[in-house]
Amino acid sequence: MLIGEVARRSGVSARMLRHYESLGLVRPSGRTGSGYREYSGEDIRRIFHVESLRSLGLSLREIGRALDDPGFAPSALVGDLVRRTRERIAAETELLTRLRRIDATDPAGWEDVLQAVALLQALGSKSAGTRQRAALSAADEVAVPVEALVEAALSETDPNVAGALRWALARSGGGGPALLAEGLGSPVAAVRERAVRALAEMPGEEAASRLRDALAHPDAEVRRYAAPALGTRGVTEAVPALIDMVVEGRNDTDAADALGALASDAATADRIATGIVDRLARAAPGASARGRLTQALADVPGTVAARALAELSHDQDRAVALTATYLLRMREAR
Repeated sequence: MLIGEVARRSGVSARMLRHYESLGLVRPSGRTGSGYREYSGEDIRRIFHVESLRSLGLSLREIGRALDDPGFAPSALVGDLVRRTRERIAAETELLTRLRRIDATDPAGWEDVLQAVALLQALGSKSAGTRQRAALSAADEVAVPVEALVEAALSETDPNVAGALRWALARSGGGGPALLAEGLGSPVAAVRERAVRALAEMPGEEAASRLRDALAHPDAEVRRYAAPALGTRGVTEAVPALIDMVVEGRNDTDAADALGALASDAATADRIATGIVDRLARAAPGASARGRLTQALADVPGTVAARALAELSHDQDRAVALTATYLLRMREAR
């Protein structure tokens, strides 16, 4: 079979067949009387073998070795192909992500594209100072997709940079709360904490809704950040979690402040005071939690809180009694 017919039947161009011949991959078995290349059935089978191995990503040099070395074991080469393919996919995926993020900025010209590229690169810099400047620029100067900010915020370990990223996220467009909520499901505790801290600083009802969901999170650290943030927003659903924080002594000062902020109307104030009194009744005598719970009544107005403090001023625990007495005097002085 002459080279033209082989090219038509195999789908391999005559030029490529000549290249294979020059490399010694596929040599036609004979020549016609006029000197034209003539391929045998075995030659054609070898062409298909070459094409099959090319489809797996092997180089022509590797194909020649695979076909001509009787002792060649394919396992190592296939394993190397798997590794190289994974690396290529990872690189292509990273490029696709970068392109999507640049496209999301809706660039008006190449100057906008270049600014976005520079900022995205800066967010991934090894220099904390460079990352911090990029975060601040993202909030005020250059449009950065919220997805990139969230990714940076969830991976940032430097506290100053993390604060700048949270600040930038709070000023970003929509989509941030949903992406941060995904971070709450991370198996890494540090990522969950970064996610809830960023959510706590984001404005809007969507962020508040995600924080409400976080009140039931199995991670106590997540609840510890969600509850005070909700309290300062006036969300009364946070009351039980805030009282728990006071009892546990974990961020109890912030929890007590949030309870005081929530106690702005009589009904809520009495509900908070009742919850605190209930926990006081269940706390063991002498437990440090009793002192924290007593102190938490300081900014809770209403008759329930006042009555509780009056009773606590005669408590057997001297520290509790003194705290309650002092708080009563402060209330009277107002």
